[in-house]
Amino acid sequence: MPEILIGVAIDVVVNQEASFLAGFGFESPQAQILMLGFLTFVIWAGESIFQFLYLLLWRNLAQDLQADLRQDAYDQVQRQDMGFFESRSTGELTAILNDDVNQLERFLDGGANDFLQVFVSVTLIGGVFFIISPTIAMLAITPIPIIIWGAFFFMRKATPLYADVRTKVAELSTRLGNNIGGMATIKSFTAESRESLRLRQASDNYVAANRRAIKVSSAFVPLIRMAILAGFLATFILGGMKALDGSLNVGAYGMLVFLTQRLLWPLTRLAQTVDLYERAMASTRRILGLIETQTEVRDTGTVELADDNPGSIAFNGVTFTYAGTHSGIESLNLTIPAGSTTALVGTTGSGKSTLIKLLLRFYPVDAGNIEIDSIPIDALSLHSLRKTVGLVSQDVFLFEGTVWENIAYGNPGASDNAVKEAAIAADAMGFIEALPLGFQTAVGERGIKLSGGQRQRLSLARAILKNPPILILDEATSAVDNETEAAIQRSLAIISRHRTVLVVAHRLSTIVSADQIVVLQHGQIVEQGTHPQLIQQGGHYASQWAVQTGAMQLGHKDE
Repeated sequence: MPEILIGVAIDVVVNQEASFLAGFGFESPQAQILMLGFLTFVIWAGESIFQFLYLLLWRNLAQDLQADLRQDAYDQVQRQDMGFFESRSTGELTAILNDDVNQLERFLDGGANDFLQVFVSVTLIGGVFFIISPTIAMLAITPIPIIIWGAFFFMRKATPLYADVRTKVAELSTRLGNNIGGMATIKSFTAESRESLRLRQASDNYVAANRRAIKVSSAFVPLIRMAILAGFLATFILGGMKALDGSLNVGAYGMLVFLTQRLLWPLTRLAQTVDLYERAMASTRRILGLIETQTEVRDTGTVELADDNPGSIAFNGVTFTYAGTHSGIESLNLTIPAGSTTALVGTTGSGKSTLIKLLLRFYPVDAGNIEIDSIPIDALSLHSLRKTVGLVSQDVFLFEGTVWENIAYGNPGASDNAVKEAAIAADAMGFIEALPLGFQTAVGERGIKLSGGQRQRLSLARAILKNPPILILDEATSAVDNETEAAIQRSLAIISRHRTVLVVAHRLSTIVSADQIVVLQHGQIVEQGTHPQLIQQGGHYASQWAVQTGAMQLGHKDE
């Protein structure tokens, strides 16, 4: 509209009482100019209002879309099997959930609207051209097909380049995440210079990938500008000739010249918009690829377990092999009576932790089945299964937050007294009370402000507060001193009552009172019985007991 009003104003100045606007009842040139001024004010005010609404509503829409997409992608990541996380780096997943989603948001914020505005402008302004002068209109819009062809040509060239850019972003993010997480190791091995060079290499690879993409996108801009110049010159020269010979109104000529710029010059932004689009599409493909990733462990079970039932566990001919390796377990049969304590021992890689992961359905079994209370675990809902089982792992993970929040993680609605009782049972009250803010002390990222033993005791308290019928202790006392271990063992003796307990341990002194001890080797059970029975057998368990208690060394000394 502003360009049309300029053309009408030129017509008023040239033709005055015989102008186009005079036909609407504004006979004097002064009245016509005043009316044009009023229309200009209304149009500019309206444009400002709609610009405000666009910035407010459209950009908020972009924010909502990227937030929903990130949430969908994250929810899908949470549903993945543990094998998925072993094949994907944390940096790659973080780059997709953060940087890729933000890249899409940048396009939705501006680029998508630019496409709409260009389409509407070409449609409406092209219509005005054809009404005034079909001949000039044909010449003016001739560059548009060339520009569109150039855009698609550029997109085909740029697609693999921007996919490479996103890959390099993930590699850089992975490098940064690994280095920051392993800073203590870097410093202890004085590897700062080496890691700085590695980061520089990853950063240079990202820059190089961007440069290749920028080179292609930069070549697109001159193509558009020259095509636009051709359309503008056609309107400028042909329209000027028609105005000189009187076949085209002078005001209409001025209008067409200005409208040509409104029609074609916005297309110069098309290169930048297509560049944003290709970057966004490269990110979108990665996001959708993540969302479409199928899980092997499907939550199709519907049976719910009783919360107060200790639960018997049975491994029936269970076979499982990790992808790409030959390690796992094979045709394993094991029965764990309800309310009993069973210990799993064996060398590293014997299959102890694998049994726990299969029980929690972190992985699907290759053959056989696992039952709780004679119900196959794949018939249970994942929520019911994992709510029934409490896990205290050797690799303790604490969330950034307070001590209280980490203990209450499995039961956020727990009372203060329940949290304190769990801390007492885990022998954690002593160090918690010594902290500056007690239960409200922040533990830092991954609990970095606490010692290994303190983190382990909070993890145990977290499992105790969850109050699960089945309790799994995977090297639960590996990071504590002997005195704390003894205290925790006394607590475990109490909290193990009326529960089914599965203990993985290297320290055999912690499991001597177990109802049964299962010795694993190469994914199979080689010995099974109580501590006295296994000592009497004189097999693998007895040998390991002798090593840990020093009996073997004493025997050599006597000889």
